[in-house]
Amino acid sequence: MACPDCGLLQLIPLARRPCVSECRRCGRVLAGPATGRIDAPLAWCLAALLLLLPACAAPMMSVSSYGAFRQTWFPGAPGALWQDGFPSLALLVSAFSIVLTVSFLALLVWVLGSLHFGRRDSLGTAFRCVTRLRPWVMTEVYLVGCFVAYSRIKVVATVDVGVGGWFLIAATLALLLAMTQLDERTVWQSLEPRDVGDAAAPPEGPLVACRVCDLVVGKRFAASVRCPRCQAKLHRRKPDSMRRTASLVVAGYILYIPANVLPVLTVVRFGREDPNTILSGVLELIRNHLWPLALIVFAASIVLPLMKLLGLSWMLIATRRGTRRFLLGRTRLYRMIDMVGRWSNIDVFMVSVLVAILQFGAVTEVHAGNGLVAFAAVVVLTMIATEVFDARLMWDRAGDVHG
Repeated sequence: MACPDCGLLQLIPLARRPCVSECRRCGRVLAGPATGRIDAPLAWCLAALLLLLPACAAPMMSVSSYGAFRQTWFPGAPGALWQDGFPSLALLVSAFSIVLTVSFLALLVWVLGSLHFGRRDSLGTAFRCVTRLRPWVMTEVYLVGCFVAYSRIKVVATVDVGVGGWFLIAATLALLLAMTQLDERTVWQSLEPRDVGDAAAPPEGPLVACRVCDLVVGKRFAASVRCPRCQAKLHRRKPDSMRRTASLVVAGYILYIPANVLPVLTVVRFGREDPNTILSGVLELIRNHLWPLALIVFAASIVLPLMKLLGLSWMLIATRRGTRRFLLGRTRLYRMIDMVGRWSNIDVFMVSVLVAILQFGAVTEVHAGNGLVAFAAVVVLTMIATEVFDARLMWDRAGDVHG
């Protein structure tokens, strides 16, 4: 296979649990410790999908303030943002927390269940959708956002976690356990095309590696444009990667300023408005002696987006110049940015919960701010920029490619 991060063509051994196979040049994990498992991730995925049903149907959180009582449900946050005049944020929160999570789990249960019962026809496209959806499934990020909202509410009112909240916690834990038990390469090997002997070209032939399933195919299959295993479009490198990434990074820099200057939420108490930026929210957590949460929000909402923008800028400049300096470090930085980028959405989810539950008329109201729209755009743009950037170009331009 060809390493997705550096492009090195190499043979990997059949890994034995709990061993992993890594790229011998950049250290990318090519086969995980869960190699060979199908039933365990299937069971955990099915459990997560079933636990989401009561999580959506039962109250997630309840708040009482000055004799008033209010509850919110898991699907209630997007509706509250819509009513507050922010339909774009409502669609984003509903997609990342509910719609994509259910779609991801349903597709994964279908693929793993079909393999369990010995059927594998037409599963390549479905599992390709699964791998594409995973970075956008943010149930665990939403749960951390709920925890931050719970901590902020607890300072000013009485708040309790409802039955739906406990089911949401259980569903999130089941999803995380499923991901630790799932080895993508095991699934792809189970979906190997029947004529894989023809697809795997001899070393002297022209080779193209599929960016989705890592199948290395020869000239005959590359000419058909589609991967024979997952039906993804075949390209030697991601098309127009540098220009697309640069455009998205520039847009991210432009929106980063209003995201941090404009208020992300406004608290109205007894008629007095108190606008909050991301930084003022961090300072409020510090004043309330919630240092761990303050550090999490500061790192996820301020440091991480800026680090992604600066890191991608460094990679673009270094790739353009073709320098070999810190080549391995840049590849590891790209890998880390790709893995943690979605955690910046903690503030978006936290505000959605506050808007949904803290609506007590003249006593207390919470409204989203325009800064949250800009911030959510920065997060989405940087995630897309990371996706369209091709880390293999750094090795190509440095003249250090062997596959």
